Amino acid sequence: MEQQKKWEAKVSTRLENASSDQIWPLLEDFFGLHKWFPGLPTCYGIHGSNGEPGCVRYCAGFSLPSMDGATVSWSKEKLIEIDHVERRLSYEIVDCNTGFKSYVASMKIIPAADCGGWQMEWQFEMDPGVGWRLEDLVPKYEIGLQLMVKKMEVSISDSC
Repeated sequence: MEQQKKWEAKVSTRLENASSDQIWPLLEDFFGLHKWFPGLPTCYGIHGSNGEPGCVRYCAGFSLPSMDGATVSWSKEKLIEIDHVERRLSYEIVDCNTGFKSYVASMKIIPAADCGGWQMEWQFEMDPGVGWRLEDLVPKYEIGLQLMVKKMEVSISDSC
């Protein structure tokens, strides 16, 4: 039986009203994703120290449906790597009820390709998901990232 190719995708959005120095402290708070990600009411640490490779967070309540009939979708995500100089973190899903298998993702803040400024990039790789189509997932990531960055920027402007 032929093995299916892994799904890979990358989405990005421009930082309109914040610098990388302002956004990075919000993104590096691995246990605090619920503060910024739309529709994610729950995120907290269940293992290790926040921001240290090997720490694990529990996230629940996002908009992706569960595959086990549960009313709440959840995942346990392990921080694989964090680079404060490059402003990049990588994580993997170690357990979930959304059907994601062999999921590894990274988020980073990079210089925008056009006319200066910054952008946030989110990319992932995973085994094809049962009940999912890659072309349906990518727009969810695009919208989620755009809304997350906007929420971060509002928080920064409100604190000035």
